[in-house]
Amino acid sequence: MRRSLLDILACPLCRGDLDVEVIEEDQEEIITGNLICKECGELYPIENGIPNMLPPELREKV
Repeated sequence: MRRSLLDILACPLCRGDLDVEVIEEDQEEIITGNLICKECGELYPIENGIPNMLPPELREKV
């Protein structure tokens, strides 16, 4: 996920702005991490460079 996406992404639950917590990053994008809503505190994982913006109850449990 490119950092520039933070400018256009919003929390799907409350439409709040998102912060990013980076776990793994290369020169161009965030590979692994989390997006965290500044308003409601919901966490959205970033895995293999793809943010999972589904509400928690709709995410596949592994």
